[in-house]
Amino acid sequence: MTASPSAPERARVKLKPKANARALRHGFPWVYANELVTDRRTRKLAPGTLVVLEDDGMTQMGLVAVNPESKIIARMLDTDPAAEISQDWFAIRLRRALDLREQLYDAPYYRLVHAESDGLPGVVIDRFGDTCVVQPNAAWAEAHLDALTDALVAVTGVTTVLKNASGRARSLEGLDDVSTTLRGTTPEAPVQVTMNGATYMADLTGGQKTGLFYDQRDNHAFAAKLVKPGAKVLDVFSHVGGFGLAMLAAGAAEATCVDGSAPALDLAREGAAASDFADRFAARQGDAFEVLTQLAEEGVQFDVVICDPPAFAPSKQALEAGLRAYERIAKLAAPLVAPGGYLGLCSCSHAADLSRFRNASARGIGRGGRRSQLLHTGYAGADHPQLPQLAESGYLKAVFFRLD
Repeated sequence: MTASPSAPERARVKLKPKANARALRHGFPWVYANELVTDRRTRKLAPGTLVVLEDDGMTQMGLVAVNPESKIIARMLDTDPAAEISQDWFAIRLRRALDLREQLYDAPYYRLVHAESDGLPGVVIDRFGDTCVVQPNAAWAEAHLDALTDALVAVTGVTTVLKNASGRARSLEGLDDVSTTLRGTTPEAPVQVTMNGATYMADLTGGQKTGLFYDQRDNHAFAAKLVKPGAKVLDVFSHVGGFGLAMLAAGAAEATCVDGSAPALDLAREGAAASDFADRFAARQGDAFEVLTQLAEEGVQFDVVICDPPAFAPSKQALEAGLRAYERIAKLAAPLVAPGGYLGLCSCSHAADLSRFRNASARGIGRGGRRSQLLHTGYAGADHPQLPQLAESGYLKAVFFRLD
């Protein structure tokens, strides 16, 4: 395919002969730095520059955004090398993403754009009613943020758009960490979000990530099925009470939420009150490993225990240490489960695949002196679709065990 006569003249970059051009043609969205010919001209390109990608035979493959400062040196935006990255271009992708979510959910509270899986590499958008929180985690998205925002407002009708600039991904792209309000008025209070019968408080400006972890919605629902009337439950690394509040909504007699963040626990407490669960809710602030040890020393047991830690293995380099941490969490949590009770363990580390995470969890349970049955394996909800060619898009795993 060649560029049309009216298309702007763009720089070109070329794959090395040993690069996997076939994978790119079949939908893999990234080009790594060691796969691209990086001469002086390429290295001088500003992060986010749009260029035409060619294979080693100089056949054009599509339009990519380059960032010479990143290990992911190019991201495929469009298989048409002449594509114009405009408001209309964004609108087409946003409309397709919106159509899916509107079919899946009866209220506008979901992940609207899941990066590469929705055709917008490096872009995450979570929706909270009339407000969207955008994470432009790639340099090209930052450079086209105005067009993206205009399209987002036009397609969804939201009145407020916030930019969240936190997170490791932006630093890897050489981007700043300055969050701001792009459209509308900055929210002055947390937003209430109803899921699985509970009300959650999402702090869209000061909370973790975009304010709420929608990806665990389906796993919250499964955990709720494990609750019997009168059950005592423990939610470790609870953030704003994700699993704990869902299990209270299912009839748990009491839920204890553990987190290192006092503001997150305050939001969990507010959510419990808004859900009319305040009299059944308790919180313990502190390091999760230490609190689990303290609970064991106290001789406390629970009918359901859930541990949903942050990414212990955010990269391949951290994988072995991360797997040891997952094993340790399972070892500490297992003795806290009453006989016949349930233990749910989660990982959001894409570097730790399901098999290795599951094995680490099972080892930890065994080291904790318990035998188990694996009941269920959960993933992110359907508003976090996976790109089949990109393993990283299927980062979330949740394994649920019944203990003897």
